[in-house]
Amino acid sequence: MINYGEYLKALRQSKGLTLREVEKETNVSNAYLSQLESNKIKQPSPTTLYKLAGLYGIKYEKLMEKVGYPVPKYNNNLKIKEEVYGLSKSLGDISYDEEIELLDYLKFIRNRKK
Repeated sequence: MINYGEYLKALRQSKGLTLREVEKETNVSNAYLSQLESNKIKQPSPTTLYKLAGLYGIKYEKLMEKVGYPVPKYNNNLKIKEEVYGLSKSLGDISYDEEIELLDYLKFIRNRKK
């Protein structure tokens, strides 16, 4: 299994970046980055990982998981949000007044079910 330091180094090198270039783009010191890549830091900062994920073009959650942070595998709320997003796509743009009316109607339906 690849350790997270080797993984970070491989990501950086695949982008053709030096430690100093990563430092310039993320404001994370090249000394800290070097320690990350050599696995000297046991629990990297999530903020740092977020910056690196953005620069390297990978999902933040994937990087968090590689480093050993717990990452939820499935989120029911996310599925609901995707379904709501799909609904809003089919409705098209709605005005503020229409949104309020839809919310009122949703409240009515939910109260009726109780």
